[in-house]
Amino acid sequence: MSITVFGSVNLDLTVSVHHLPIAGETSHAAGFQTGLGGKGANQAVAATRLAKCPVKFVAAVGEDSFADKLRADLQKMTVDTANLVTMKGAESGIALIHVDQSSQNSITVVGGANMAWPDAGPCADVFKGCKVALFQLETPIPATLAAMRAARAAGAVVILDPAPIAEGHMEALIAEADIVTPNETETAAITGTMPGNFLEAQTLAKSLVAMGPKVAIVKLGAKGLAYASRHDGEGVIKPYFVKAIDTVAAGDSFNGGLAAALAEGWSLQDALKFAAAAGALATTRRGAGEAVPSRQEVDDLVAAN
Repeated sequence: MSITVFGSVNLDLTVSVHHLPIAGETSHAAGFQTGLGGKGANQAVAATRLAKCPVKFVAAVGEDSFADKLRADLQKMTVDTANLVTMKGAESGIALIHVDQSSQNSITVVGGANMAWPDAGPCADVFKGCKVALFQLETPIPATLAAMRAARAAGAVVILDPAPIAEGHMEALIAEADIVTPNETETAAITGTMPGNFLEAQTLAKSLVAMGPKVAIVKLGAKGLAYASRHDGEGVIKPYFVKAIDTVAAGDSFNGGLAAALAEGWSLQDALKFAAAAGALATTRRGAGEAVPSRQEVDDLVAAN
């Protein structure tokens, strides 16, 4: 059995700033770095580092110099690139990221090849033998829906990270997922209500489950998370206390960790604890794919709490 990730891969261009710039503002940055990014790539790195089973990454790059760097960066992080395709006439995706002193960030994404998938999505064969499949929304919606349906037909547990929000398509996407993992902002965009505490988050998680998935997980950042399930009840997972310096990779590390734990047959609550630890550790270092923790680090944090 394996994990398959269908999603984006970008070259991240990250600057560290005192505060996030406002419209019309020019300011000096404290530092600059390039790195591997894209929600799909980040989740593929996380799943690869944290899982004990093979991980496939299905993504697209362009016909440019960035493509070679992205392929090399993925291979450096031991991500399988056998299913990385080149989109003719397209440029590779990039992301422009600002990170402020309080570890908050703003991100502008240029999709490029990530948005060049045909409506039919990737070949359904990539989901053969897949136990858990991960999806995000930095690929075209028709292609993503087609891939989710192919994964479900192959018997995989379908996890959807509903980011960035796809206006007008969220109900259809959520209905195709077994598990949906929005953060506070995404939950508000989908339900119309911003969760202010655990009780409200649980209520909203239940409303998300009513849209079709078996499980809804509302991530509350440093406050932890709340979840609701058709078969495993509802509850909360308290946060792991770490010294956060960069939140860019937290959500993607969470999803990669969740897929890894579920692929091993863990209970939902234990899988959520493992995923929450992975997300917390990712905030303790800078970058996207580079910030994903190792399996040992996550196991140690879970054991210590």
